[in-house]
Amino acid sequence: MTILPLTSSQTVGPFFAPALLREDAIRNVLTQPETAGERIRIEGRVLDGDGLPVPDAMVEIWQANAHGRYSVDQGLAQLDATFLGFGRSGTAENGSYWFETIKPGRVPFYHEQFQAPHICVTVFARGLLNHLVTRLYFEDEQTNTEDPILQCVPDERRSTLLARRENREETIVYRFDIVLQGAGETAFFDL
Repeated sequence: MTILPLTSSQTVGPFFAPALLREDAIRNVLTQPETAGERIRIEGRVLDGDGLPVPDAMVEIWQANAHGRYSVDQGLAQLDATFLGFGRSGTAENGSYWFETIKPGRVPFYHEQFQAPHICVTVFARGLLNHLVTRLYFEDEQTNTEDPILQCVPDERRSTLLARRENREETIVYRFDIVLQGAGETAFFDL
C-alpha cells in the first residue's frame, strides 16, 4: 500500500472577484432614499504587516439600523424595512474599500446595558486560514466609554477600533484602516 503525504492546509483564496465579488454580490450602498438615520460613508484600506495594501481582500459589514435594531432581531426597537444592514466590498489595487450607510443606533446588551454604536467587520484575504472579525466604533461617540465590549479591549489597542471622522463637503466620512498584523495591528476578536 502506498502512503501519501498529508496535503498542506490552504489559505483563503484568490476567488473573491469571480465567486464572492460578482456584480450581483457587491453591496457597497446599504441605504435607500427613505432609510432613516444619519448618512455616513466608511472608507479605509486593508494593509499587511509591512503597511502595504492588500488588493484582493473582501470586507463585509453587519450593523444595526438607526434605531439600534438588526434586521434579524426580535428586539423592541423599530425595524427599518429599507435597510438590510449587510454590506460587502472588495479592495482595490491600493487596498481601499468603501460603504455608504447610516450611523447605527445603540444596541441592547445585557440587563439594561447598551453597546455604543458600532459596525461588525469581517475580513477575508489571501494568507488567512480563517477570516478575521473586528468592530468599527466611531471616535466621536460619547457612549464608547460605556460599551462593555470595547472596554474589554486593552487600552493600548482600543484606538485600532476607532474610525476617524472627516468632514468632506456634504458627506460625513469615517476612515477605518484595517491592519492585518505588525505595528498598529487592528484588534481582532477570537470568535
